[in-house]
Amino acid sequence: MKHSTPRALLTFLRPYDGEIRDLALQLRVLVLEEMAPCYENIYDAYSAVAIGYGTSERMRDGIFHIAVYSKHVNLGFNDGATLDDPKGILQGAGNHIRHITIKTSADIKRPEIRAYIRRARKKALSDARKLGEPAPLKPTRVISTVKAIYARKRRPK
Repeated sequence: MKHSTPRALLTFLRPYDGEIRDLALQLRVLVLEEMAPCYENIYDAYSAVAIGYGTSERMRDGIFHIAVYSKHVNLGFNDGATLDDPKGILQGAGNHIRHITIKTSADIKRPEIRAYIRRARKKALSDARKLGEPAPLKPTRVISTVKAIYARKRRPK
């Protein structure tokens, strides 16, 4: 299924090199193939453009995110520290988030990328049920929302 790209996202990505813009948009397509319908929250943050995906508009319901930097794109897993990592590809040492760095289109095509996305989604839904939360109402489409625009930005030159 084809999902249109929000105009605001294209505007936020404009300062990046074409290769990085393309990687971000290719990764977005892959994430939406695995996650849609879902909520997509777009942030034009200080040091990166970030796109969060989850079961609601709330940040705490985010499952994973895309962070766009000047030389690469990260696929971040919001609860990655507890996510099974059989391939040993998750990076990061924080208490919660882990990520996979994407530098080329070939990185996006690695089959384990989809497997990790599916595993994170399944785990997030299972964890919510264990906490007694009701199953989220699944939207009928991708609901994209621009969540924040920061006046001061540090972007690629």
